[in-house]
Amino acid sequence: MQDQPSPSQLRLVAVPRLAAGGRWRVEAMRAYSEACLLWFTKGQGRITVAGQTRGYTAHNAIFIPAGVMHGFEVGPQVFGTAVFFGRDCAVALPSAPCHLRIRETFAAQELNVTLDAIGRELASDSPAHERAAQAHLGLLGVWLERQIAKAGPEARPDAAKRLVARYTALLERDFRSGNGVAEFAAELGVTPTHLTRCCRQACGRPASALLHDRLIFEARRLLKETTLPVGIIAESLGFTSPAYFTRAFQHQVGKSPTAFRREA
Repeated sequence: MQDQPSPSQLRLVAVPRLAAGGRWRVEAMRAYSEACLLWFTKGQGRITVAGQTRGYTAHNAIFIPAGVMHGFEVGPQVFGTAVFFGRDCAVALPSAPCHLRIRETFAAQELNVTLDAIGRELASDSPAHERAAQAHLGLLGVWLERQIAKAGPEARPDAAKRLVARYTALLERDFRSGNGVAEFAAELGVTPTHLTRCCRQACGRPASALLHDRLIFEARRLLKETTLPVGIIAESLGFTSPAYFTRAFQHQVGKSPTAFRREA
């Protein structure tokens, strides 16, 4: 599910660099098999996490656990750092997504200093630099825990948002199954109409758009990062035929899978 290298290891990536190779890298719905922290230091936009869309601005820290679907706008004026904790991270981290709006200058500076220290150790060849980076990562975990406690419990999401969160979790698990919105809705015990209404309420998009976005993101990733034949990619994503996959891909992306791969 990753669009970054070495997913088993701790790393820092500048937010603008995440969009290298196309804004679809960050804007389309996807999930990582590792936890991620987004720290925005400049600019603003919208981010969708677990099917709920919110605005973000400078000094917003957004923690996204492994396996949680998300996507966010990243315009030319947006800067910040993404922390990828790695699959083998031993630091205690939150179990649920959280969106922190850091208003205290000291708290923002503290996070910046910690991230600088992690980056410095990761780039170092000094003895025990990896252990030092993990020690600073532990302080980042403490910072998160304290800021979440300071912010207090978020308002309990309403029934619509809870349903959409369940839908995105189910979607991330089974988007390769070939199931459509009707099948996902049935598994959730609701009608497709109700599910779509709740998705529009939570993130401004219908349920089908989230499904197609997730599928096409994965298709683009496989086309760009592997040499798998188009037919195999179509089959792995649950499409009934390569021709149907090509039509769906071209409708969403504006070019055929082969043309996209050639340009990538």
